[in-house]
Amino acid sequence: MLSVFLAIDPCTRENGCMQVIRGSHKLGRIEHGFSGEQTGADPARVAECLKRMELVFCEMQQGTALFFHANLLHCSAANLSEHPRWGLICCYNARHNDPFLDHHHPRYTPLVKVPASEIKAKGISPTQAAQRFLSQDKDNTTRRTEVPAAP
Repeated sequence: MLSVFLAIDPCTRENGCMQVIRGSHKLGRIEHGFSGEQTGADPARVAECLKRMELVFCEMQQGTALFFHANLLHCSAANLSEHPRWGLICCYNARHNDPFLDHHHPRYTPLVKVPASEIKAKGISPTQAAQRFLSQDKDNTTRRTEVPAAP
């Protein structure tokens, strides 16, 4: 699994750019839990990592992409500046890495390719299709799932 952060706006230290701990992906998976409305890695483990590993501020120009390993410890600070910091994060998971337990991330589902004529034959307008696509009641990625704390 890997993630890609695409900077829609310039990302600077001032507006809370992405930060990564260089080499932390080699530590394996670190348990995450909720702290208020945020999900994050175990703070004690992160503090120990920072004693041994470099914190890198990923300042990025608009349109720049950062590719990173799924286990790389990363975060961004609050944007307290006057400048927007919009970004898009996409996560990619190989089919053979399908989760074996139910989780808030969707499981692997094969896509069936159909010709465009099939879509047009259904008589669904682009607006109706968008409404179905954006329907929150069928989107498992937006449901909050508690992650058990590490023993």
